[in-house]
Amino acid sequence: MGSHTLAQRVVDRMYDHDPYSRWLGMERISVEPGSCVLRMTVKEVMLNGFAIAHGGITYALGDSCLAFAANAHGVQAVSVETSISHIKAVKEGDILTSTAQEMSLTSRIGVYHITISNQRDETVALFKGTVYRTGKPWFPDDQTTETP
Repeated sequence: MGSHTLAQRVVDRMYDHDPYSRWLGMERISVEPGSCVLRMTVKEVMLNGFAIAHGGITYALGDSCLAFAANAHGVQAVSVETSISHIKAVKEGDILTSTAQEMSLTSRIGVYHITISNQRDETVALFKGTVYRTGKPWFPDDQTTETP
């Protein structure tokens, strides 16, 4: 099985068991080992008292993008540190795209930068995440797990 197929299988399994990402309406645009692109539309129920998206919305999008990118290597990974910088206000109807880029990967630690932009290609948030790679494969019977 190729790495793309493994990545897709892992993220399909994760997404199917991730009611929060599905509830928020996140759609998977692309997934490769170490990278991911997600998209979602901001709805009225996602707004705070200032009529802008609650910070947790962009955070959740970045966090899911991190999880899918890090786990797409076929090894179970969990976040150990995350942070976000909110750059620009997000409004109802905005279409957000989250793009994860792997910055560093070892057998136990991965570091990712995630850029979240709106439909005008304006950066609205910058998310950084560090994951711990457990060493446990997503599909133990397969021999396709990638290790650096």
